[in-house]
Amino acid sequence: MASPLKDKRIEVRVTSAQKDAIATAAAIEGRSITDFTTSAATERAADVIRRERDIRVDAAAFEQFEAILERPARSIDGLRDLLNRPTIFVD
Repeated sequence: MASPLKDKRIEVRVTSAQKDAIATAAAIEGRSITDFTTSAATERAADVIRRERDIRVDAAAFEQFEAILERPARSIDGLRDLLNRPTIFVD
């Protein structure tokens, strides 16, 4: 499978200490500085995006969610019987 075309460039200015640390970490993993840095930045970007999408809710939505959690439990027809049946799985 061919790698996607890398047609964009990001330039970053760093201190000598930062470059040395990045170069050392890349060497430890047997990767180029570009590969190491791109991978680290991409993973961090995915974490930030996921956190924003998965956790962030506005106050009204959270209040609705909280109200649902506070409702008393209700019985669901057949659920008690289902959970009390012997398992079909073998240890």
